[in-house]
Amino acid sequence: MLQPFRWTARDRASIGTWLQMVYADAGRLRQRRGLMVTKTNSGNFFEDFKLGQVIRHATPRTVTSGDVAVYNGLFGPRFAVQSADSFAEKAGYARAPLDDLLVFHVVFGKTVPDISLNAIANLGYADCHFLKPVYPGATLSAVSEVIGLKENSNKKTGIVYVRSRGLDQDGATVLDYVRWVMVKKRDENAPAPPEVVPTLPDSAEVGSLGNGCPIINNAGYDVELSGSPFRHGDYKVGEKIDHLVGITVEDAEHMIATRLYQNTARIHFDHFTERKGRFGQRLIYGGHAISLARALSFNGLGNAFHIAAINGGRHVAPLMAGATVFAWSEILESAELHGREDVGALRIRTVATKDMPCDGFPYKIGKEYDPAVILDLDYWVLMPR
Repeated sequence: MLQPFRWTARDRASIGTWLQMVYADAGRLRQRRGLMVTKTNSGNFFEDFKLGQVIRHATPRTVTSGDVAVYNGLFGPRFAVQSADSFAEKAGYARAPLDDLLVFHVVFGKTVPDISLNAIANLGYADCHFLKPVYPGATLSAVSEVIGLKENSNKKTGIVYVRSRGLDQDGATVLDYVRWVMVKKRDENAPAPPEVVPTLPDSAEVGSLGNGCPIINNAGYDVELSGSPFRHGDYKVGEKIDHLVGITVEDAEHMIATRLYQNTARIHFDHFTERKGRFGQRLIYGGHAISLARALSFNGLGNAFHIAAINGGRHVAPLMAGATVFAWSEILESAELHGREDVGALRIRTVATKDMPCDGFPYKIGKEYDPAVILDLDYWVLMPR
């Protein structure tokens, strides 16, 4: 028959000593965890930004032909200059350059951990210039300056304006642009900085266009191989073009694309958190819609081989996986470049919609956007003359 266990004084002392050791180990573990927390990057909140602050972003990124292949697999752009070395060389390039938007997204991705890790939404772009052709093998890095700050009336968020520059391995600026982003506050009671909203141009000056494009050999520019017979002079101001087909976006695609750019914004990846958030699911990176619309625009603008500048871009509404993106474009201006007989410039508005074909050119109803519109992009392209 088992005898009941009886605690002795020695047993109680031993248990007490053991518990002290456990508590001490737990305390040391908490300290170690505390030290680990201070080494991780929780991102900047609105009150962390200062006007005039300059941020040099990690990590330099060498962009290879492998990155180009992944980008092409995700979006399917068909512009001949970026698709074939042989075509690009005959047209005047050293080889096929990177897609302009791939350059933009990689540079943008560098800025995310410092600028928009705690963003609610990226709101828009302006004064964006593509200044130099970028070829596979180039290493891109980024630096940003805070040029504006504005706390929102809810005191929970604020808008941060930054000018970011993309640099190549030689330190030359290949891309320069402004964006503004809505960022959470860490402490709602933190005092607001003085409000500064930068004045930005409505459109890039025509004289500033063309730096990112070499002299084009029009005799070597084969319009049969480019997929479109229409050159610069064939487009008229006011002309509208329905790009016809749509592309449905899947979660895997937009997450691969965003990782391709090393964009770490948690709202694009973390379904565990975002299912409890504002939208109930992951939000697709706004640049994804831009690349989709640009790829769709080939059908009608097949010789618009180079984006010279983005005058303004607005993410009108969020895009979620499962939606189908359509697009249409309007020619806003047509211009000749001083001293260049090879190419001309078209100012274009491209509008992207979700789950609505664009044969009716949906845009605004009165002063408000049509509910289907997700993107309003105003930009300059170059086309052979």
